[in-house]
Amino acid sequence: MKNHLLTTLLALLLPLALFAQDLSEQMKNEMVDDWKRAKAYTLEFIEAMPDDKVNFKATEEIRSFAEQILHMSQGTIGLTANGTGAEPIYSDVNLEQQEDFKNKESLMKIAAEAYDFAIESIGNMDMTTASEIVSRGPFNVSRIGWVRKGFEHQTHHRGQCVIYLRLSGATPPNAKLF
Repeated sequence: MKNHLLTTLLALLLPLALFAQDLSEQMKNEMVDDWKRAKAYTLEFIEAMPDDKVNFKATEEIRSFAEQILHMSQGTIGLTANGTGAEPIYSDVNLEQQEDFKNKESLMKIAAEAYDFAIESIGNMDMTTASEIVSRGPFNVSRIGWVRKGFEHQTHHRGQCVIYLRLSGATPPNAKLF
């Protein structure tokens, strides 16, 4: 009787476990696809900015276009590293403060590297750890939460770049929802 009950219980739970595993892998694959789309979109933003305007600031108190892209790239790296546990690239340098990176060629390279880092580290993420809490400073967030915060951060800063493009006489790329 006891063995029959255990067998029945396992037979009921195994499909649920397999469903949960399939669902987490699907979620990871969708996140990777979203990050690939975000990479393409961001590179279109950089390409749209005239070469001589990459250091444009709407007012003196705010970041330049180049600084926005560099800040966004550093955030993409740091936030996704918090979530995935991958060793971050550019961890020894503040990208936004590097004058030699404030040109279109460097912005394209660094942004692409940041997105590639996110895409690869999310693709390699062990989704069984997605709910683990990772503490950074005063923040205690799940691993998947850090990845979502990374996506939110890059979306926020890329959105700000629309104004920079418009004020520089450039047309922002069309939205890429899919």
